[in-house]
Amino acid sequence: MSTAPLCHHFDAGRCRSCSWLGLPYDVQLLDKQRQVETLLAAHDVAWLSPVASPQLGFRNKAKMVVHGTADDPTLGILNPAGSGVDLRDCPLHTPGIRAALPVLADFVTTARVTPYDVPARRGELKHLLVTESPDGELMVRWVLRSQEPVTRIQKHLPALRAALPALAVASVNLQPEHKAILEGDREILLTEQETLTMRVAGLDLHLRPQSFFQTNTAMAAELYERARAWVSEVGPGSVWDLYCGVGGFALALAGPAVDVIGVEVSTEAVASATLSAREAGVDATFVAGDATAYAVAAAAPPDLVVVNPPRRGIGAELAGWLETSGVQRVLYSSCNAQTLATDLAAMPSLRPVRGQLLDMFPNTGHYEVLTLLERR
Repeated sequence: MSTAPLCHHFDAGRCRSCSWLGLPYDVQLLDKQRQVETLLAAHDVAWLSPVASPQLGFRNKAKMVVHGTADDPTLGILNPAGSGVDLRDCPLHTPGIRAALPVLADFVTTARVTPYDVPARRGELKHLLVTESPDGELMVRWVLRSQEPVTRIQKHLPALRAALPALAVASVNLQPEHKAILEGDREILLTEQETLTMRVAGLDLHLRPQSFFQTNTAMAAELYERARAWVSEVGPGSVWDLYCGVGGFALALAGPAVDVIGVEVSTEAVASATLSAREAGVDATFVAGDATAYAVAAAAPPDLVVVNPPRRGIGAELAGWLETSGVQRVLYSSCNAQTLATDLAAMPSLRPVRGQLLDMFPNTGHYEVLTLLERR
């Protein structure tokens, strides 16, 4: 495989977020596979070939820092000096997002929404968050310091929807603190449509503004398909999906003979998962709560537990519970093989028998790894 054309921002040194962009893609995959195999070398894992991603145009969500002025905004990142670097043409984003960002930059000017100046601590618009569904619909969120610009955004929203027909869901998120936090707790919905439908792996997953979804749609589909295939081989009668998010794993594994429960701390995500299950006619239950607390308080374990934790891993308490619970199988989807290795060490009775790397984050050292654990 040849080296992909380099991003002109990368070539100019303006943005090095894709730190591996200069490596041929086959080398990237080989290096990632070596990393995960080294980290899990203590276990006899049957490794399947890594799953490659499109190297560019794969990212379904743009998280843009807004800087500059209302007349001349930048959408992108901040450089070390605190000035804006405009990345509205970033080649990682899907074509729909790349087409939308210039229109949204013009909207900042039209609606007179002043970008937030980090060093001066003044202004309103901190971030612009844009998500594209596989159907080409868009969710747009303005992250503001206060409600002051909301009336102007609402006033000009019809014109924006005319200029951007793909816009389906729009909201304002309020993040008043001067901290490096992407978004706040309060969301103000501006459209009648409340969710974006992410159609992946035969699933229609509803995504609300504050819900998490994998940023690489193609790899998310591969992840759910593999989970479905691996789990169908062992035929569990009951499944828990801990850290279930909007219910991807739970709904992929649900069936007439499977009792599925998803647990997620985000009430927004649980509402999304519940709606998806109801529309699909799937018998799955979703609970808002802490995954570890739910497991520890349960009277008995299911046949199989799915865990898809954040980068910090599942932690000692949940790993300890899984070790002693008697659960026969665990499907662990990890975005950090270092914490995966730590968690596996705390569960010696659960042996990883199969693993596969999915390149969820091309051009970086990050990836997703799926492992199936079976009790010895």
